[in-house]
Amino acid sequence: MIESGSCCALLASELVSAKQNVTIITNSAFIADYIRKSPYAKIILLGGEHQNESQVMVGPIVRSCVQNFMVDKLFIGTDGFHPGLGFTGNDYARADTVRNMTMQAKHACVITESHKFSRQGVVSLMSLWEINAVITDDKIPAEQLESLKQNGVSKKSGWNLLRSISEHKYSPLLIISS
Repeated sequence: MIESGSCCALLASELVSAKQNVTIITNSAFIADYIRKSPYAKIILLGGEHQNESQVMVGPIVRSCVQNFMVDKLFIGTDGFHPGLGFTGNDYARADTVRNMTMQAKHACVITESHKFSRQGVVSLMSLWEINAVITDDKIPAEQLESLKQNGVSKKSGWNLLRSISEHKYSPLLIISS
């Protein structure tokens, strides 16, 4: 399952370009449109209230739809980070949708650019103890990396899941997992 955001869109693109049949469950109309032409992608778009600017579905209908699925991994985008609170967002409805999607996943993974570790959103998205992994580039500020380590999240480098990001401007990637 893949939530919304630019890094999540790149992940979805990378998964369907691997030329293996893959099913992607998402609340993002943008991601569904972004990968729709791949012959290897089966897309399940969760219904709900459409937010025009972010092109995502939110609200109680998403909650109802997502309860029909149980997935191994959920990939989540984020707007910011707070050392004490964890990952933050800028939209309450989206944060609520993320929490509902997380309840249907065995593992939650935040995927984001390192500059978002220097920002803070206005609403809590997910606590650090709820996250199984963080995928970002190698420019994560040392203070934030230390905060992740203090909360039981360790750094492993060299995992290049998102070729698209590393070819763009963020390289190499880090996977930080608990």
